[in-house]
Parts: sequence; C-alpha cells; structure tokens
Amino acid sequence: MNCRRDDGVILVLALLLTLMLSVLGVAFALVTSSEAVIAENFRNDQEAFHAADAAAERALADLDALADWNLALDGTARSTFVDGPPSGARTLQDGSVVDLAVLTSLANCHKTTTCSAAELDAASADRRWGPNNPRWQLYLYGRLRDVASGSTIDSAYYIVVFVGDDPSETDGDPLRDESPPGPGAGVLVLRSQAFGPRGTRKTIELTISRAGTGRVRVIAWRPY
Repeated sequence: MNCRRDDGVILVLALLLTLMLSVLGVAFALVTSSEAVIAENFRNDQEAFHAADAAAERALADLDALADWNLALDGTARSTFVDGPPSGARTLQDGSVVDLAVLTSLANCHKTTTCSAAELDAASADRRWGPNNPRWQLYLYGRLRDVASGSTIDSAYYIVVFVGDDPSETDGDPLRDESPPGPGAGVLVLRSQAFGPRGTRKTIELTISRAGTGRVRVIAWRPY
C-alpha cells in the first residue's frame, strides 16, 4: 500500500512539474515573440525616419535648382521625382494604401475630403496663422527604392514631400512668397513624410531659405 501511495505522489509531482515546465515554455515563447515585435517596430521606425530624411534631401536638390519658388508654392512646378499625377491611391508592399489627395487634405484642414477656402484659412493648434496658413502642395512623391536611377535600394517605404509658404509672412497669400524685405521672404517650409509596413509613419519638417549665394540652406529641422 505504501508503494502505491508513493507512486501516486510521484505521478502527481511529475504532472505538476510537466505543467510548470509547459507554463514556463509558453511564457518564454511569449517574451521572445514580444521582443521580436518590439525589435521590428524599432527597426521600422528607424527606417521610416531615414526614408523621410532622404526624401527631404532629394526635394532640397530640386528646389535648389528652381529659380522661382512661387512655382512650387502654387503647385505649378514639382520635383523631378514623382510617380504620376498628384492624386490617387498608391498601394504599398504590405497591401496598405496611401492616398495622395487624402494626405493633402489632412495636411491642410485635418479632413479626408477636399478643403474649402474657409477651412484652409481656419485657425487651429498647428495652423494658427489664418489667411497665412501654408497651403501644402505635393512636391515630391514616389517609392524610395525608385529615388535614384539604377538604385539598389531595397525599401518598402513610400515618400512624400509637401511645400508650403512660411507662415510668418503677412501678405495673406500663401501661394506666393513674400517680396523682400518683407517677413518670410525667400523662406519655404517642407513637410517630408515616409509610410511603410505595419502602419509605420514618420514626418520631418524643415524651414529653408536661399543663402546670399542663392543656394538653399536649412534654417530649422524637426521630426515629429
């Protein structure tokens, strides 16, 4: 009888030990999986940041060669890097969609539909200049992997750069640069964005001007 009791206790202990090891195994698998997701999200975030930065650099090169920045402000001139008309949907590598018209409206009036004139001039937390609010124009847009001819860049990111007038101007015309020596003359604002896998998105905003030599220089830069 004692042997049987001992065998029963051993069986129970063995079952408990097996259960404990199973729980530990599941916990270890969950921790490993979570760490992998965290690492992937961090990697995506860093790649998006560099993609947005690369887009800004590419746009700066084209704006440096553009003699009249009013052509960019009113949407007449665009970068030499575009992938078609400045509207419509673009499907990313993971199946998600970037709609250029929606992005433009969101930037200008926080709506997904076309902005009215009143909405464009409305004051808000990040558009507090009323009639001098930037009227964001699509300037550069396309897949990062296509940014250079013959490029070997293997990237899933889609890049977009908007151009807007410097809101410190007081002329009430965001589609034209202020004439010197008015405030904000010769100054533009760029909003560079990158979109990628798992909803990853990064935005960099730059303020630029033409130096005394006529070359473009960055006078402010911030990610957000």
